[in-house]
Amino acid sequence: MGSAVKKSIWIFNHYAGTPSVTTGLRHYNFAKYLIKAGYPTTVFASSAIHNSNNNLIKGKETYITDDSEEVPFVYVKTRNYQDNGKSRILNMIDYYRGLFKVTKYFEKPDLLIASSVHPLTLVAGLKIAKKLDVKCICEIRDLWPESFVAYGIVKKSNPILKLLYAGEKWIYKKADKLIFTMEGGKDYIIEHGWDKEHGGPIDINKVYHVNNGVDLEQFNYNKEHYALDDKNLNDETTFKVIYTGSVRRVNNLNSILEAAKLIKNPKIKIFIWGDGDERLPLQQQCRDNGIDNVIFKGRVDKKYIPYILCHADVNLLHNDYTPITRYGMSQNKLFDYMAANKPIVSDLITNHDLILRYKLGVVTENQSPQKIKEAIEKFYYMTAEERLALNDNLHRAACDYDFKNLTNQLINIIEI
Repeated sequence: MGSAVKKSIWIFNHYAGTPSVTTGLRHYNFAKYLIKAGYPTTVFASSAIHNSNNNLIKGKETYITDDSEEVPFVYVKTRNYQDNGKSRILNMIDYYRGLFKVTKYFEKPDLLIASSVHPLTLVAGLKIAKKLDVKCICEIRDLWPESFVAYGIVKKSNPILKLLYAGEKWIYKKADKLIFTMEGGKDYIIEHGWDKEHGGPIDINKVYHVNNGVDLEQFNYNKEHYALDDKNLNDETTFKVIYTGSVRRVNNLNSILEAAKLIKNPKIKIFIWGDGDERLPLQQQCRDNGIDNVIFKGRVDKKYIPYILCHADVNLLHNDYTPITRYGMSQNKLFDYMAANKPIVSDLITNHDLILRYKLGVVTENQSPQKIKEAIEKFYYMTAEERLALNDNLHRAACDYDFKNLTNQLINIIEI
């Protein structure tokens, strides 16, 4: 990577932040390596930190800047919110409006990258880019409103959906380039008939894919410098199956508990690191049903995750199935699992499956507790030779999805 100054870039991501304030580091990592490659980059994010009560702006300022870490951030003032109700929608509107107010105080960039989750960020990116006469790349990390339908939030017959899909189509049409985190982004556009070949307005040749990934440099640093003093992790007599992530209804951890009931080997235990409104009910369910091989460890700072995962015998990738997974997966934890160099058991059926592509473990044919139990036990009896071959595959996959490599992919798209 050269040191010459190249295109200056703004990244809009409502939920971005530095490692000290959030765990969602996709754009922090991109910006870090873009800067090292000679592309001056600034990230514009919300002052209200997602999934917390923390707001970085306490006073009347419309924005604050933070240059204390490797990446310069601008935090746009937004209100706090609870859950997914009215206050969160107003928070999104705050961010949308705030971008127009705040960006005028900064020297215009050569390129703007606007990233969902929600579409208002993309709309703001397109409008501001047009005003500044620069190109805008729209990055799609969640399919709105398709996700609403997949999760049963909105019925397919709801007339509002037609309006939302029209807005999504407008965004895809207006973007100079589109980047999907899921590999099936092109499939999604074609299925809707929005591509030019099917009479739509979208040039499929401007659609690209850059998945999520792992910053191996940071992962390995954290693994070595942030050890967790935990007797279970250090117990070499236990075969440790580890799940990390949220413990909410959408994660459907009931099937994991049911699988644990079927496991009769006392050496195999399932450890759940994470928190959410389902943790206490699930713990009670374990007590009521005599499930003593599932241990809830609670929330832990993300910097300890590498150490935890690297002490697993198997890492478990699990979530509730929805039809939207047919376009591929981009779960952050999958890439952490790769970096941990431990076998992966997944019960998520998806197209473009990296676990199957790289042969990183087992993907069960369904989410039945019996299949999950069988997959876990397969690795209990794995030979040393089989484990060594799997380790090579995991290392190769982690290197391919290292953010250094992903940033090079992004640069290639920028420069096309």
